[in-house]
Amino acid sequence: MEATGTDEVDKLKTKFASAWNNMKYSWVLKTKTYFSRNSPVLLLGKCYHFKYEDENKLLPARSGCTIEDHVIAGNVEEFRKDFISRIWLTYREGFPQIEGSALTTDCGWGCTLRTGQMLLAQGLILYFLGRAWTWPDALNIENSDSESWTSNTVKKFTASFEASLSGERELKISTISQKETVGRYVDDHEVRNEIYHRKIVSWFGDSPSALFGLHQLIEYGKTSGKKAGDWYGPAVVAHILRKAVEEARHPDLQGITIYVAQDCTGEEIYSSDVIDKQCDSMASDNTDNKAVIILIPVRLGGEKTNMDYLDFVKGILSLEYCVGIIGGKPKQSYYFAGFQDDSLIYMDPHYCQSFVDVSIKDFPLETFHCSSPKKMSFQKMDPSCTIGFYCRNVQDFKRASEEITKMLRISSKEKYPLFTFVNGHSRDYDFTSAITNEEDLFSEEEKKRLKRFSTEEFVLL
Repeated sequence: MEATGTDEVDKLKTKFASAWNNMKYSWVLKTKTYFSRNSPVLLLGKCYHFKYEDENKLLPARSGCTIEDHVIAGNVEEFRKDFISRIWLTYREGFPQIEGSALTTDCGWGCTLRTGQMLLAQGLILYFLGRAWTWPDALNIENSDSESWTSNTVKKFTASFEASLSGERELKISTISQKETVGRYVDDHEVRNEIYHRKIVSWFGDSPSALFGLHQLIEYGKTSGKKAGDWYGPAVVAHILRKAVEEARHPDLQGITIYVAQDCTGEEIYSSDVIDKQCDSMASDNTDNKAVIILIPVRLGGEKTNMDYLDFVKGILSLEYCVGIIGGKPKQSYYFAGFQDDSLIYMDPHYCQSFVDVSIKDFPLETFHCSSPKKMSFQKMDPSCTIGFYCRNVQDFKRASEEITKMLRISSKEKYPLFTFVNGHSRDYDFTSAITNEEDLFSEEEKKRLKRFSTEEFVLL
């Protein structure tokens, strides 16, 4: 009886903490982000310059853009459309209870899982839709900068807390009206793109059945000793994403895989291991090889980020192969997608939104796209991060490894680069241990590395 009473108290504490976090992370100060018209803006390999409206003009040599032969991708509106088209995954509240806990929100602890989801979502967009794709409705999203959040947040907190005490979960309805979708797209290609757009978003839904949803990622993290409510660092999330993609049985996902670089003290990508993953388990009548997302956990310094790595990070975000960086600043994780001058452009998961049931036909998409890009000085960046690249086939991987290696040589001010591409397999160098149990998420060597990473990375709020 006493144990039952203790359980009830713990549940009440969890519900109160969830309600408080819902208020805390919904009460976000919306401030405008200013961009210079005199400097280029890089967004996941695309270069924009707001000074020129003619997209055919080249950047002047003195503009500060270190990327050679870049043609301007577009003006302000085209940058906005490109940015808004990226998939935005944030804190959510009111979703189905996470197994083994009383949690129905990830406020205060799930931000790195969310930034990992955003990176994976960008990889899937490249796989299914290509880098040139933008969402036709991107510019129709209301700009949230001008909205007043105070009264809505207070009401939200009151309703959330009352619902928590009564044990009820409210059915949330988006405040943004859903537009009619029938006949909106002019040709079959646009219809196909929108079908995949919705499918990708649905895979990140906050329900136990969603392939890359929070519930599934937490389940895969249990083998590494993680549970709902724990802090997940960028390196741990990289391995969780790998496992999630490997375990996905959806027929549309059999042509893509994830490779995580070896040895967090000096990351190495073993080319033969990557190619083996790209050629693995392909149907006998299919001569194509798999696309691969390469994840590289690194540290850009000791306790603080070393400013010597600024050119390196800018070089990474300038590459067409880049799918972003899981990073942030101390105590907060962000998804870095671009830069201007010495400031990083990012998407912020620290905004609590209501649960959206993605199993419903024509579910609203507006809350999965962000209309407000944010900027942060590079010197504020936490040194722990995970870099992501996408290669659509083996030939693309070989080209990417050459270009990335060239960029590393140009941008690195250190004697040794943060990571390298190595010919051959990792087993040839005897650096890894065999996995003794097929059900294990990590090998014993990986568990040791991740344990060290988990004590070095972000601090739980």
